[in-house]
Amino acid sequence: MNRTMSLIGKSLAVLLIGLLVVPAAAWCKEPYKIGGLFSVTGPSSFLGDPEKKSLELAIDEINARGGIDGHLLEAVIYDTEGDPGKTNLNASKLMTKDNVIAIIGPSLTPTTLAIVPLAEKQPVPLISCAAGILITEPVKPWVFKTAQSDVLAVAAIYGHMQKKNIKKVGIITVESAYGESGRDQLTAQAPKFGIQVVQAETFGAKDTDMTAQLTKVRSAQPEAVICWGTNPGPAVIARNFQQMGFKIPLYQSHGVASPKFVELAGEAAENIVLPAGKILVTDQLPDSDPQKAVLKRYVEQFTGRFKQPVSPFGGYAYDAMMILAKALEGTEGKKDAVRKRIEEVRGLVGVTGTFNFSPQDHNGLGPDAFVMVQIQNGKFKVIDQ
Repeated sequence: MNRTMSLIGKSLAVLLIGLLVVPAAAWCKEPYKIGGLFSVTGPSSFLGDPEKKSLELAIDEINARGGIDGHLLEAVIYDTEGDPGKTNLNASKLMTKDNVIAIIGPSLTPTTLAIVPLAEKQPVPLISCAAGILITEPVKPWVFKTAQSDVLAVAAIYGHMQKKNIKKVGIITVESAYGESGRDQLTAQAPKFGIQVVQAETFGAKDTDMTAQLTKVRSAQPEAVICWGTNPGPAVIARNFQQMGFKIPLYQSHGVASPKFVELAGEAAENIVLPAGKILVTDQLPDSDPQKAVLKRYVEQFTGRFKQPVSPFGGYAYDAMMILAKALEGTEGKKDAVRKRIEEVRGLVGVTGTFNFSPQDHNGLGPDAFVMVQIQNGKFKVIDQ
C-alpha cells in the first residue's frame, strides 16, 4: 500500500513559489484534507498513476495561490490496486481516521461502486474518476464523477456509425461493472440510431485469447465490431481481430483512450476508431475551442513535471480537484455545504469538458466532451464527425 502525504507540494520550486505568494493567514489555519483513491499499481495503473500525479499537481497549484480561504490543501492518497475490497478498506480509513473533507477517485467503475454506500452513509462527498453511468444514475446525493459517461460514449460511436451507414454491429464487452454498463447502453441505444446488435459476447479481464468470441461475432455477419473494456483485454482483441483477417471496422470505448493502448496493441491498433477526450488531440483543436487553453496549460504542467505523456485519465482527477476547490470556497470545510456547492458548479471549463452540475446531474458533461478519433501511424487523429 502506498500512502502519499502532500502538503505545500513536493517540489522545491513549488515550495519556493508558495513561500513567496501564500498569504501569512494561510499558514495559521488547519489544512483541508483531501482523500485520493487510485489504481496506482496493478493492471489499471495506466489509469491511476496519472490520476494520482494530477491530483498532486492540482493541489500544489492551488496551494501556491494560497489555498482555499486561507486553508492549504493536504492530500492523503491510497493505492487501491484496482481491488474493490482494498478500495473499501482504504475509503473507510480516509473517512474515519484521516477525516478527509472529500474523496477523489477511485479510478474504476467496480471500485467506485464498492464504496458508494460508504460515502452515502458517512456521509462524505465523493468525486469518482470512473465512467460507468451507474455511478451517478440514479443520482446519489453525495456521489459525483468527472469521467465522460458511457451514455455519451455510446451515442458518439453510434452517431459516427450512422453517418457511415453501418446498421449491424457485433459487441464484445468485459465481464465487469464497466463492461456491463457499456453493454446495457450499447443495447439500449442501438434502435434510436437504426442499428441492430446481431451478436453480443463477453470476455474476462485477464483472458489472453478472444478468438472463440470473435468467431461467433463474425458468424453473425456484422458490419462493424465494438469492444468495451479497459486494458489489457481490448489490446488482445485488437490483435486477434487483425490475426483473423476481419475486413470491417473495429471500434473501442473511451476506456482505452491513451497511448498505453497503442503500446499494448502495436500495429493492430491501426485504424481503430473510438470516442476520446480532447486532451489526446489538443494541437489539432481549433483555437476557438473553449477547452484548448485549459488543455494546453495542463499538458505543459504535467509533461514538464512528470516527463511522461498525458492521458484523459489524469484529467479526470485534475478536474475533480478544481471542481472541489470551487465548491470549498466559503464553506469552512463543512461537508454538507461542499456537497451542495458541487451541485451549483456551472460553466467550469476543465480538461475533460465543460462541467454544469445540478441536483439532477452529478456528471455535468455534454456531448461536446468527446471527439471521435482514429489511430493512424500510432497517433490519435481527429476524424470527420
